[in-house]
Amino acid sequence: MDKILLAAALAAGLVLCIGPLLIPELHKLKFGQSIREEGPKSHQAKSGTPTMGGIMIILAIVVATVAAAPLTPAVLLALFITLGHFVLGFLDDYIKVVKKRNLGLKAKQKMLGQILIAIVTMIVGTRVLGIDTTIWIPIADVNVDIGIGYYFLVLFVLVGTSNAVNLTDGLDGLASGTVAIASGAYALVCYMTGHFDLAIFSVAMMMACLAFLRFNAHPAKVFMGDTGSLALGGAVAAVGILTHTEILLAVIGFVFVCEALSVIIQVISFKTTGKRVFRMSPIHHHFELGGWKETKVVFVFWMVGLVASIVGLLMMP
Repeated sequence: MDKILLAAALAAGLVLCIGPLLIPELHKLKFGQSIREEGPKSHQAKSGTPTMGGIMIILAIVVATVAAAPLTPAVLLALFITLGHFVLGFLDDYIKVVKKRNLGLKAKQKMLGQILIAIVTMIVGTRVLGIDTTIWIPIADVNVDIGIGYYFLVLFVLVGTSNAVNLTDGLDGLASGTVAIASGAYALVCYMTGHFDLAIFSVAMMMACLAFLRFNAHPAKVFMGDTGSLALGGAVAAVGILTHTEILLAVIGFVFVCEALSVIIQVISFKTTGKRVFRMSPIHHHFELGGWKETKVVFVFWMVGLVASIVGLLMMP
């Protein structure tokens, strides 16, 4: 318990201390966010708000984890996955903000990076940690061996979760709040499954995200950028894989699933019928364009995330 409290205090404290120092520097460097012209008109006022604030979140998670958690192979792999996605997100933001290339990394470049991270994860997971190719089915509480299909599942979970959290990061406090809730739930999952080292990692992630809300809640003083959202998505996916609760991750991360599905449905519908299912995707923008205030959308999504996390925890044996 002492180590969990240490991780919580360090993660939150670092973000709260670094924020007032980093945000002015990001302003000076003109690391401002570009806002989509086709997005909600109210968002145009956010143009120029510093991005890449995810630097303070990831730094806090890494320092708190290294200081408080035993550096087991599982923790080291979780940190590798997080930092690997952090590098991808940082490069993406750097190209957008500094090089002024709006699209950042090309999709193929980002996917290649995610595949390399997944390959390392699979090798270390199976050969060092002894993770087998079974998946645990919640409620039924049975393990099913899916053989080589498990490796594709790991790739899907890593790529899907990191991109889904990235899509969720479209409103002030939305991604940081929902990730805080999901990582808090996973801290309990880790504790219940005996992964105390990963529980410390999850607590560090939760507290870093909660502290980040001090600067990211509406009206946001800083955005986490892809630097933060891709890394946090990777971190959440890492805990789901390393605790062998990949299916449960879809329940606890229900908000992220909905955000990603809304984009997929919108694209397929528009390309096949020329019509849009939603006013705009990801789905949080659909509600905004429907007349909801940004703060209402964020609060409702937080509550949905909280309910989903409770449901997920109730599925644990």
